[in-house]
Amino acid sequence: VAMAVDEELPVTQRTLTVNGMVQRPVTVTVPLGTPLREVLALAGGTTRDEVAFIDGGPMMGKLLASLDNPVTKTTGGLLVLPRDHLLIRRRTRSDEAHMRVARTVCEQCGLCTELCPRHLIGHELPPHLIVRAVNYRHAGPTPDTVLAALTCSECGVCEAYACPVDISPLHLNRMLKQELRAKGLRYQGELREVDPMARQRLVPVSRLITRLGLDPFNHKAPFEQTQFLPQEVKLLLRQHIGVAAIPCVSVGERVGKGQLIATVPENKLGAQLHASVDGIIATLDDTAITIKRMDNRCSTMPLP
Repeated sequence: VAMAVDEELPVTQRTLTVNGMVQRPVTVTVPLGTPLREVLALAGGTTRDEVAFIDGGPMMGKLLASLDNPVTKTTGGLLVLPRDHLLIRRRTRSDEAHMRVARTVCEQCGLCTELCPRHLIGHELPPHLIVRAVNYRHAGPTPDTVLAALTCSECGVCEAYACPVDISPLHLNRMLKQELRAKGLRYQGELREVDPMARQRLVPVSRLITRLGLDPFNHKAPFEQTQFLPQEVKLLLRQHIGVAAIPCVSVGERVGKGQLIATVPENKLGAQLHASVDGIIATLDDTAITIKRMDNRCSTMPLP
């Protein structure tokens, strides 16, 4: 952030950790657009065959459908876990299954709300009341109760630590957010005072790791002072919140690392995109720009 804001340097690379069931847990820096399959290879591959992959961390990371997905500006890590691990089962559970569990076993204990970071800092967001409202198809104590789901940061504390019966208020909030945003609805509530018990309700990380069953996969992943250069990078036009960037280059054009290749429409939220390697624009569509390195070789080189 400092380099981008203070020195106006374009974001062209990402440092991420590869951990879990890998031969050599490591933290590396790679160009944006590097296939995650090649990032995994830098860690020596997996230690077994029946594994699944999470793009990001154990709390907010997304289950990967393919290792051909590229590294983006928001990629923080690649976590490799057994396919039958708790975190994988939660991410593969269907919407209907999440609803069925919530409707069947929620006892309205309120722990999800008591530990919700957004609720603790003053947002209305009450996960237990949202679960009740979704279960029984009413708007809750006030019309804004369900709309408060829009303030959920999807941190995962409610499902990973708070709920004693394996309900995922996070998933219900995520479903509600999609529905509410599609209808153009916005939450207009005001912030309350910070909960006086906020500091006493912080979640201990070591206990959280144990509760998530991650102790066997929580390895040291030392940072390596090398930068991997892939043969080809695929730069997604939409890498985070906001609209997709619009390409300002064409197929066959030669570009240099750091060169602007996609811009954000005027008065829209988004981020410009810059070439992460020297090369030639190989393909271009509505979702991504692919750059092929001119020397067509993979290599590693010391960081400056």
